[in-house]
Amino acid sequence: METPMSPPMSPPPGPAAPPAPVAGAAGAAADVDTVARVAGQIRANVEKVIEGKSEVVGAAIVVLLAEGHLLIEDVPGVGKTMLAKALARSIDSTVRRVQFTPDLLPSDITGVSVFNQSTRTFEFRPGGVFANIVIGDEINRASPKTQSALLECMAERQVTVDNVTYQLESPFMVIATQNPVEMEGTYPLPEAQRDRFLARVSIGYPVPAAEIAMLASHGTVNPLDDLEPVTDSAEIRKLCGIVAQVHVSDAVQRYAVSLIAATRNNPELLLGASPRATLHLIRAAKARAALHRRDYVLPDDVRALLQMVLAHRLLPSAEAAVGGRGAAAILDGIAAQVPVPDAGS
Repeated sequence: METPMSPPMSPPPGPAAPPAPVAGAAGAAADVDTVARVAGQIRANVEKVIEGKSEVVGAAIVVLLAEGHLLIEDVPGVGKTMLAKALARSIDSTVRRVQFTPDLLPSDITGVSVFNQSTRTFEFRPGGVFANIVIGDEINRASPKTQSALLECMAERQVTVDNVTYQLESPFMVIATQNPVEMEGTYPLPEAQRDRFLARVSIGYPVPAAEIAMLASHGTVNPLDDLEPVTDSAEIRKLCGIVAQVHVSDAVQRYAVSLIAATRNNPELLLGASPRATLHLIRAAKARAALHRRDYVLPDDVRALLQMVLAHRLLPSAEAAVGGRGAAAILDGIAAQVPVPDAGS
């Protein structure tokens, strides 16, 4: 299993392009301060349950503020579902959990029209995706046909059943967990499905001190039972709007596009990153900048997010796989070759 690195929440060293002048700078600074403050409250709340994994929790918050979807991949028992539930419970919004199994049907996810005998009409019964936060547990244990039921709602935030389209309420986020494909009873996610996830992270095993603390806090009660919301869906919508207004200079945009283009031209990759990946990378960089109380994106933001935003979308060639070079190693090589914009460029 290839384990992508989660982005550090502190800015890595490197050259940084200065921000362009922005009108209303004081108001913008106050707005990003609000984003950072509320995000800090969410983070502290989640870390009451998920101990010793600050970077992974931070990555999940970046995805939330970037209006994306999160894929958590790791071996069983390391807290994937616990992280998804803790993030969902930290926001006072609608939450639904879907357990993906081999016998799960697409209609269980999207909904189905049922004939009402008393009214003699068909009525739509919403499926599991009709919520602000949808937890898809062990998504790759369902068949590719069932997984594909998520494609429309994740990309367009709507569901079409019997030629009728139903809009999904904002914010809408899918947090899916999956086990490594090498494990028994799993199906690989289709490329179109992977591309709809803004980011993939791995939790990993806890350090001994965190595991000892877990024994004390999880041994007698479920810590999720006492977890209270620290914000609501209306405030999350407001924060996402602030993040969307974070400034991205032309130089940073060209840098992101150059990185994406390099994945398409790399001989070690059979499948490079899509234009959707470019959009996701910039959205995530805006969220990261806001969390650092900046109303502008630095090249460092883009560079720090490469692994978690792009690695799961890339398909290494057979030669690269035989040589032990996975998507993460190839991305590191690309990042080292693409020039970083200089200050003032």
